[in-house]
Amino acid sequence: MRLETGGKTWVLPPSRAAWLAANTQIGISFKAPITCCSVLFKLGEIPPPQAACSVFDMTPLAREMILACRAWGPEADIHEPLAWQMFSALATLTQKLAKTPCNTWIPSGRSDTLKRALAFTQARLDMELAFEEVARAAHVSERTLARRFSEETGMTWRQVQRKMRMIRAMEMLAEDARVTEVAMAVGYGSLSAFNTAFKAFSGQSPTVFRRTLP
Repeated sequence: MRLETGGKTWVLPPSRAAWLAANTQIGISFKAPITCCSVLFKLGEIPPPQAACSVFDMTPLAREMILACRAWGPEADIHEPLAWQMFSALATLTQKLAKTPCNTWIPSGRSDTLKRALAFTQARLDMELAFEEVARAAHVSERTLARRFSEETGMTWRQVQRKMRMIRAMEMLAEDARVTEVAMAVGYGSLSAFNTAFKAFSGQSPTVFRRTLP
């Protein structure tokens, strides 16, 4: 699942959750059927999140607490002692986890120029692209496109491409693809180079990352 808001696109879940402020406009797209669980708080019941959208890594405790909260549906009285203790504890834990947002997002782009460049790059993660090709596809000069990336994302094109590749790798690992297959699909001819890049991005090797998935 991909969640888009505020000029950024996150990949969810695997092992991640999103905390959204009330009335936040979001876009959601699905690659395949998924099972997810949401907890909704009435306005004013808990302090609002600091950001409109915070995506963070889940912990086993947070996951079990969310699953336990399913015992109280929309019509339940959450001020019943046990319910209130559970929801309050979950809110406190969520606030703590949200202070360490995860890096698994890519920019969505504001201008049509950047959106074309991003779409062109995303569709060719397995290829050795030259920036000149991307600029040509976006119908602008390399200098203009470089400025667009800096102004709209705060990153270079190469940095964005690297994030796209690592996030795509995470999606494929969650789908149980072989590590060698993943490496080739995101443009790495060397397995050792892919392992090094993935660990630098996620803090884990591809194999360890897959073991942490629920």
